Amino acid sequence: MSIFGSIMNKIFHHSSAAAATASTPDQASTPAVPAAAAPAAAATPAAAAAPQSVDVGAVLAEMAAMKDGGGNYQSSIVDLLKLLDLDSSLAARKELANELNVHAGADGSAEENIALHKAVMAKLADNGGIVPDSLRN
Repeated sequence: MSIFGSIMNKIFHHSSAAAATASTPDQASTPAVPAAAAPAAAATPAAAAAPQSVDVGAVLAEMAAMKDGGGNYQSSIVDLLKLLDLDSSLAARKELANELNVHAGADGSAEENIALHKAVMAKLADNGGIVPDSLRN
């Protein structure tokens, strides 16, 4: 699994995220997918995850509360990765930067890390996450 995939998985499948998704109105009343369309939907896992609306800010705040504050996860990619129990090494951040096509500043520089955090938040929003402005800036 990609590093961004791991980030998304940790946030979108956190227990409070699952509860928020389950409580969305009329989810059960959505028409069933015809059997002919089911294989196509199964072939694209990103499409299956996209309709899920998860309050990214609330999930991260809850996780941070369980970990004595979670550091500065609101703007630090290193602290965000640590909060999610993911590898925050320079090598992992370089790989994440390549995945998200982030090439700002030198590897591991503050400029790259800030751009990487912003790119992660933007990508979470693109995939159905509700990301507050405070995490995007």
